[in-house]
Amino acid sequence: MEIATEIQRTVLFDVHCRLGGKMVPFAGWEMPVQYSGVIPEHVATRTAAGLFDVSHMGELWVTGPDALKLIDSLTCNKVAAIQDGRAQYNAIITDSGGIVDDIIVYRFGPERFLICVNASNATKDFEWFKSHNTFNATVTNASDEYGQIAIQGPRAIEILSKITAKVPERSFSFTEDEINGSDVIIARTGYTGEDGVEIFCATSATEKLWERLLEVGKPLGLIPCGLGARDSLRLEACLPLHGHELGEDISAYESGLGWIIKLDKGEFKGKSALAKHATGSPRNLIGFYVTDAGIARHGDSVITSDGTKIGTVTSGTKTPTVNRALGLALIDSKFSAIGTKFNIEVRGRKLAAQVVATPFYKRPKV
Repeated sequence: MEIATEIQRTVLFDVHCRLGGKMVPFAGWEMPVQYSGVIPEHVATRTAAGLFDVSHMGELWVTGPDALKLIDSLTCNKVAAIQDGRAQYNAIITDSGGIVDDIIVYRFGPERFLICVNASNATKDFEWFKSHNTFNATVTNASDEYGQIAIQGPRAIEILSKITAKVPERSFSFTEDEINGSDVIIARTGYTGEDGVEIFCATSATEKLWERLLEVGKPLGLIPCGLGARDSLRLEACLPLHGHELGEDISAYESGLGWIIKLDKGEFKGKSALAKHATGSPRNLIGFYVTDAGIARHGDSVITSDGTKIGTVTSGTKTPTVNRALGLALIDSKFSAIGTKFNIEVRGRKLAAQVVATPFYKRPKV
C-alpha cells in the first residue's frame, strides 16, 4: 500500500508560529519541537501543566454488529473487556507477532468504537482494517475531521474543570460534552506519565479550544509544549514510541507489551507467533543508565566488553526530572537482568551503561 509522504500541517500550525514554536518535520507532519525550550516545557508538565497539539494523530471509527469482532481479531488485548465509556491500550499485530501500530480503543457502545492511531500510520492502519474486514462492520477514516489537544500535568484536571463539568473520573475513561459551542470527546489518557486528558474536537473548533485552555490555564502554570518535551516525558515514563520500541520486526513481547497480550481471548492475528514468546522472547526491551559522561541515542549499538553486539538503543537522552543520561534498548534476553553492565557505541566512543529497573519516573501518589 502507498502512504502519503507530503508534509502536512495541523489546524494549529499558524498558532504555533505566532507563539514562537520551532517547527520541524515529524512523522509526515510539520510540528513544533519546542516553544520556550524542552527543559522548561518538560518541567512545567511535571509540576503544573503542559498543552500539546496532537492533532496529527489519526482517528478511525469501527461500527456495526461485528465491530468488536473485527477489532478483536486484529489486536492482542481483549476488546470485549472494555465497558461503554472506557478506553483500552491495545496493539495491531502482524502474523509474525510484530506490531503494526499501538492504539487506544474507545468504546461508545457494542457497535461503535473509536480508535486513535499514530500520526504516520493513519492511512496504513485504515487500509489494514479494511483489507482484513470479513465481518459485518464498517471502518471509516475520520482523521481529517478531528483536531486533538492534550493537557497533561498535576494541575491539568483543575484547569480543565474551569471550562467543563464533565471531567472523566478515572484513567482510561472518557466523556462527551460541548465546549465553545462544539462537541468534544474528553479522554483521561495521555503520553507523558502525568494525569491529564486528550480532547478530540472538530477541526474547525481546535484553535478556539487551544486558546481557551491557555487563557484559563496560564495563571495555574500551563504553557504550550512541543515534541521535544513530549519525547523526554514519555521516555522517563517508559512509554513506547512506534518506530523506536515498536515495529513490525519486533514482537509485542519483545517490546515489553506482554501485559496487554491476552492469549486466552480466542483466535487473533499473530496469536500463534506470540505464544512462542510467552515464556521467553529472544530479545527484551530494557532500561539503562549511562554511567560514563555522554548520552546514548536511537540506533547506537549495545556491545559487551569484548565488542560483541548484543542489541540496539531504541531511545536515549538525558531527562530533566531524573537528571541522568538514560534510555531504552532492545537486547539479547540473556543480558537483560537488572544490574547487567555493557557498553554503548556512541560516535566511536564506548560508554559504560547498566540495566536498571523501569519506569525511570512514576507520578507521585496524591
